[in-house]
Amino acid sequence: MRPVQVNTLGLDLESKSGGRSWRELSRGKRRFSVDLRSQAKAAPGLNTCVVVIDDDPEFRESLGRLLRSVGLHPRLFSCIPDYLGSELPDSPTCLVLDVRLPGRSGLDFQRDLAAASVKPQIVFITGHGDIPMTVQAMKGGAIEFLTKPFRDQDLLDAVNVGLARDLARRENVEALSALRARFEVLTPRERAILIQVAQGRLNKQIAGEMGITETTVKVHRSNMMRKIKAASLAELCRMVDKLKLLPENSDETS
Repeated sequence: MRPVQVNTLGLDLESKSGGRSWRELSRGKRRFSVDLRSQAKAAPGLNTCVVVIDDDPEFRESLGRLLRSVGLHPRLFSCIPDYLGSELPDSPTCLVLDVRLPGRSGLDFQRDLAAASVKPQIVFITGHGDIPMTVQAMKGGAIEFLTKPFRDQDLLDAVNVGLARDLARRENVEALSALRARFEVLTPRERAILIQVAQGRLNKQIAGEMGITETTVKVHRSNMMRKIKAASLAELCRMVDKLKLLPENSDETS
């Protein structure tokens, strides 16, 4: 996936109310404007989703406009329960998540997802960040931790990283699923020979252990390599490693 290239985007997160501090603005009287001067577009034909969860409606809509201006497809939510109750497209996704939300915080949600073995690509945003909070988010696998006001380019760069990582993850999952399907079509004898070949045994050794002729081993080995689509022994070993067919401490080469 090609990253979105942005020329001059300005996400102006400064208050229009004349010099008040960010803490004052965070009490519900914030106004934001987005300079959508960029003519950049997302990679053509790529179906992606950027989920924004932020309880400030004006800021949330500003992010939505920014993301749409570069051809991305945002889904906007005010809280985590709304997000959990929604139906999202099955496509590469990046989550832009505010740290402070009604109910459970963004960091709490990150921990909940990790406990459920779900690891989405998350970009955290906050107006109240500190170092311990940042460390916690990054240790939890966050892509970036942005403190408001932040540059629009910093957000877009982080979102691009998240979408690229999720696309790669999905492609890896699909490739592994296809590999498992090919392994399942092997006969029991072909699977047994595959394991011994991956352990470095010669055809003669395999034949002696299995009580068959070396010619029979060669036939089964050839069929096995064709069915699993391994062009070489090195590629076969990589497949075996991906499928985790050998014990981790296995180094048999007898």
